[in-house]
Amino acid sequence: MPVEHVERLRVAWVDTDAGGRIHFTAAFRWAEAAETALRRRLGILDGWGSYPRRRVEADFLRALRFEDEIEVRIRPEKVGRTSIIWAWEVFRGDELCVEGRTVAVHVDAEGRPAPLEEKERLALECS
Repeated sequence: MPVEHVERLRVAWVDTDAGGRIHFTAAFRWAEAAETALRRRLGILDGWGSYPRRRVEADFLRALRFEDEIEVRIRPEKVGRTSIIWAWEVFRGDELCVEGRTVAVHVDAEGRPAPLEEKERLALECS
């Protein structure tokens, strides 16, 4: 069964722009918060800092505003040899508001791509 995590949040004032809608960067922070929570739940939070982002993308489908209650759903879409593609979505109730992908590459101490640890691979593929 695929691993998934749901993080329930509320749009904070700091997440909004002058127009009262979320600033686009908020969605990426929410995705990282959900990723962190999933890693914590699976017991693979150690070494999380060794995953710089190679690519991030998002489609903003519905406006979100201050105090909206949201759910951020995240799952590993693909677990590669040295990278993880995270698929994530932000919902307000049943409405899909943001859909995104993040490519994170595992690197060694010199910043070069390095294979994922077996414990991590197993947790992401088998939980």
